[in-house]
Amino acid sequence: MTPDPLFDVPVSVLRRALDEKKVSCVELASLFLDRIEALDPGLNAFITVDRERSLAEARAADARLARNEAGPLTGIPLAHKDVLCTEGMLTTCASKMLSNFVSPYDAHVVTLLKQAGAVCLGKTNMDEFGMGSSSETSYFGPVTNPWKPGHVSGGSSGGSAAAVAARLAPIATGTDTGGSVRQPAAFCGITGVKPTYGLISRYGMIALASSLDQGGVLGASAEDCALLLSAMTGFDPRDSTSLDRPVEDYAAGINAPAPDATRPLAGFTIGMPREFFSEGMSDGIRAALEDALAQYRALGATTRAVDLPNTRFAIPAFYVISMAEASSNLSRFDGVRYGHRAAEYADLVDMYCKSRSEGFGAEVQRRILTGTFVLSHGYYDAYYLQAQKLRRLIAEDFKRAFAECDLLVGPTAPVTAWAQGAMSDDPVQMYLADIYTTPVNLAGLPGLSHPCGFDAAGLPVGMQLIGNYFSEMRLLTAVHRFQQATDWHLRRPPISGAAA
Repeated sequence: MTPDPLFDVPVSVLRRALDEKKVSCVELASLFLDRIEALDPGLNAFITVDRERSLAEARAADARLARNEAGPLTGIPLAHKDVLCTEGMLTTCASKMLSNFVSPYDAHVVTLLKQAGAVCLGKTNMDEFGMGSSSETSYFGPVTNPWKPGHVSGGSSGGSAAAVAARLAPIATGTDTGGSVRQPAAFCGITGVKPTYGLISRYGMIALASSLDQGGVLGASAEDCALLLSAMTGFDPRDSTSLDRPVEDYAAGINAPAPDATRPLAGFTIGMPREFFSEGMSDGIRAALEDALAQYRALGATTRAVDLPNTRFAIPAFYVISMAEASSNLSRFDGVRYGHRAAEYADLVDMYCKSRSEGFGAEVQRRILTGTFVLSHGYYDAYYLQAQKLRRLIAEDFKRAFAECDLLVGPTAPVTAWAQGAMSDDPVQMYLADIYTTPVNLAGLPGLSHPCGFDAAGLPVGMQLIGNYFSEMRLLTAVHRFQQATDWHLRRPPISGAAA
């Protein structure tokens, strides 16, 4: 059998190839850069690619290897979502407002991955300022789903998800405010992890909704995600929400031998929230989930029904809170200090108005206006305060569920990837695509999406697992065992040139 090409192997295999000098870091980076040049015009997954910068980082990684100073990610290529500040490189948030912004510093995540020796291939496309569920609101054009031309890749981390699915990068960073890592991972047939709020520093991550935003990882498998997540976590005193706790080696943990090799998930109790398995889920997704749950049971896990009664309020609570925080966070983009400034204006107020009107797209303006309204005098108590009360009730529901279960399961999204433009005139319908993911962010819990099948149209289906606070190891272990027994994570879209 011909071995898989290097672009289509796990990160652990790339690590061995580099350590055994079967390939150099420069050669590996060049392989992926060439794939980006050849395939990305059909996907639009990247906003910025700097070949010379990437190759310089690869040469530095080769030097570290020569000195026997390599770590798990030294020389491994990756892509960064274009919401993470990267020193000396464009950081646009897929917006006209920041289309010319070159960051003077690195986000904490970027710093950690540089220290680990990873090689940045470029910055990926996304929904403008993270506002969207389809990566269609980007100033630089929509991202195409690698599985089906003309369909969305999910959002807002759609560029990162598409890049990993098409094997333009083996791993990528993302951010998740209400499902922005998990939903595009589901749409593109890969694995995406949103960790516990505060586990990854938000310093240098351009804010959408500060109490909801969290860095995340995307990879072909749970094992690849585990390697990246270990390198991204750690306390950062510059972020007041960063948690000071020991960094876990997730990759080593999930590969520890199970007491019972034939039933490696024995002892795991997986809760099935009735609210997640009610009406609203497509037949194709339901069938794929039922098959995946049968596999989890075959691996030794037990399942039981649980209730999350207040999750029905998650969408309105999430969008009130996120829009209010977005209104506040985006007030800094005024055309004065950096970013887009209108070419012609009469006075300072006119400059503010024109710069923001020109610099922000329709969806961003819609959310700023709504957020400003719910924070205004006379409406704060009626909307924002009530949403925060619902947030607490949703968190309490999860607390009760985790008293009975180790993990919770459900669909990542109620539908698979829709056609581009299908929901452009109905933003509320698009918001409802986040119905299963937003409760996780409201409660600050970790969540993971992994591929578990395909629908009748040949589009990937994602299953979401939710854990209690700091249960990333348990989540990754469960999915790793599932992926050792199945091959959904090995399926590749035709555009990748790998085995489908």
